[in-house]
Amino acid sequence: MERLQKVIARAGISSRRKAEELIKEGRVKVNGKVVTELGVKVSPSDKVEVNEIPLEKEVPVYFLLYKPRGVISSVSDEKGRKVVTDFFPAIKERIFPVGRLDYDTSGLLLLTNDGEFANLLMHPKNEIEKVYVAKVKGLPLRENLKKLEKGIRLEDGKTAPAKVKLLSTDKKKQTSIVEIIIHEGRNRQVRRMFEAIGHEVLKLKRERYGFLTLTGLRAGEARELTTHEVKQIRALALDVSKRQKNS
Repeated sequence: MERLQKVIARAGISSRRKAEELIKEGRVKVNGKVVTELGVKVSPSDKVEVNEIPLEKEVPVYFLLYKPRGVISSVSDEKGRKVVTDFFPAIKERIFPVGRLDYDTSGLLLLTNDGEFANLLMHPKNEIEKVYVAKVKGLPLRENLKKLEKGIRLEDGKTAPAKVKLLSTDKKKQTSIVEIIIHEGRNRQVRRMFEAIGHEVLKLKRERYGFLTLTGLRAGEARELTTHEVKQIRALALDVSKRQKNS
């Protein structure tokens, strides 16, 4: 379910602010009924009309991008910095990122125009595994990595248990490479988790999202997900959610 004004804006009718004005003016209908409240949410199956003209529904598209460092996980940036949708100049659909990767973080990012799909994957209850590889300052002690495995308290609450593996250390440069697997999506979460145990993250890359990987892609390259992959990742999220309900 998405806010009505967001759906109107994504259809290219107007900006989101203008869409709010259209709603207040009674120029928007949902399933044949005039809507004037801004809090209304609609699903992909609802029929939305603006000025008696039905919104055209885009064919859903799904992409996997190898996001480089120094790119914003957004569709626009007021400072004029490069954004992830800049890598899709030929795509007519109004795609947007599913979640985000920090400006200085590289790796796997999904983009789509399917709001229902995006909300399903981003819902914290659905616990899709995200695999990151971090280059950190210092040589982490096993006892500190265990704190991450158990869950560590940050300013916005305790993290869920993570899976952590020390891949390599460089005693001369005093740096380490660590793999960490989480399923939450808090802002700068992996960086903050390592900072909490005294290790600054120097480089960070998301290498896997569920079963999806970056195989065959270089930074800045993208590919469309297959129909089977879309069904699989959707089923993965639903399966985790179902298991949680029954536990």
